[in-house]
Amino acid sequence: MPLPAFRADSLSLPLIAAPMFLISGPELALACCREGIVGSFPALNQRTSEGFEEWLIKMNEGLCKLKEAHPEANIAPYAVNLIVHRSNPRWLADLELCVKHQVPIIITSLGAASQVVEAVHSYGGVVFHDVTNQKHARKAAEAGVDGVIAVSAGAGGHAGTINPFVLVHEIREVFDGTILLAGGLSHGEDILAAQALGADLAYMGTRFINTTESRAEDAYRNMIIESESSDIIHTPAVSGVPASFMRQSLEAAGFDMAKLNQAGEINYGEKLKPMDDEAKAWKTVWSAGQGVSQINDVVSVEALVSRLKQEYQSARARLCT
Repeated sequence: MPLPAFRADSLSLPLIAAPMFLISGPELALACCREGIVGSFPALNQRTSEGFEEWLIKMNEGLCKLKEAHPEANIAPYAVNLIVHRSNPRWLADLELCVKHQVPIIITSLGAASQVVEAVHSYGGVVFHDVTNQKHARKAAEAGVDGVIAVSAGAGGHAGTINPFVLVHEIREVFDGTILLAGGLSHGEDILAAQALGADLAYMGTRFINTTESRAEDAYRNMIIESESSDIIHTPAVSGVPASFMRQSLEAAGFDMAKLNQAGEINYGEKLKPMDDEAKAWKTVWSAGQGVSQINDVVSVEALVSRLKQEYQSARARLCT
């Protein structure tokens, strides 16, 4: 399957650490890039476009220093997540900053816009778009994106409900570019399984919440350790569209569990709350994917990626015997 030009010479694992609302920042992203996986963060994790530009400068300067200090190492590029939706009044301004600072990878959510693709391609960047079904994958393909992120059942954040085995094949029917798979991935063998299924890259979010470089509160990390897959509730009650949250967090925020709608597809229409309202909601109600059942500690990005590499190589070796 096709991969972006950066893949061969800069990644130590076919993995992107997903951008997580209120959790990912430059510290986490740079730590990932240093270890040879793509680090990322949402533009909206900075409250203003001015602050966002400061992060972009920090990332570009940080990557230059890493490459100078470790010329033989696999230093991965970074990605920025843009919410391309009318509920985000900043996205055009933030896109201009991404073009100005030539962000290598743009991850778009809630809207696949050819305007974004044209702007990013103008300086040689690539655009990945996250989808939960074939319909939205087809729209992303029509917009000219370079990659589609298959956000399957079990993922954190604005997750889908389709089994990954089905979703990857459905996307490949309408898209011949790079496919990334998201949803419940926590181990190195999960990355290999994603490749065997037909994905080019793995997309892992929840596992990186429990790193020392993330911006999660200790209570958030502890709840992940204490949670099982059955504790993940898929509901539109928090943000207006279906997303995955930990049951304990919903209960603590006063949600009536009996009344929550635990399923449904993402609707990109009027139901999405304004970004300021959503930020307030997600600050107190914590999102995670079903991979919480596989997370039992808090480690540095360096230690986590080292573990993932060992698991990945061990899985490959088992398959070859």
